[in-house]
Amino acid sequence: MDKTSFTAAVERYQDMVYRVALHVLASPQDADDAVQEVFLKLYTAQKPFQGEEHLRRWLLRVTVNHCRDVLRSPWRKRRASLEELPPQPVFRQPEQEALYQSVMALPEIYRIVLVLFYYEELSVREIGALLKLETSAVTTRLSRARAKLKEQLGEVWQDE
Repeated sequence: MDKTSFTAAVERYQDMVYRVALHVLASPQDADDAVQEVFLKLYTAQKPFQGEEHLRRWLLRVTVNHCRDVLRSPWRKRRASLEELPPQPVFRQPEQEALYQSVMALPEIYRIVLVLFYYEELSVREIGALLKLETSAVTTRLSRARAKLKEQLGEVWQDE
């Protein structure tokens, strides 16, 4: 990949990679590190991409895989006290904060499909291909994630 196309890809997809990493890792610092690692992998990739959609899916797949590797790392198993934890993001509306906290409290398997479906606007089929799951498994995870969110949020939840 030449420098101009790499720079364009970073500018175009940096926010997307950061959002996915933040939702999977639940730490802004770890998400920043993940963004750097993912784009380093892109820069050193010898693979030609067949278009923007192929590049976008490749970046999402590499981001999810890298985040899973980080979560499995022995360094992550070390526990920290509440005083050491970074501050939570600041939201303009209390509903946004409640939703963020509820999404972050979900298990990783539900959090990933929610982020890819709602924030990255991927279809169920695309999520299945990305996570190497059947579409029925993705649909089930989305349904269970919504049910858990509805249970956690209680009366704040609004069916549209």
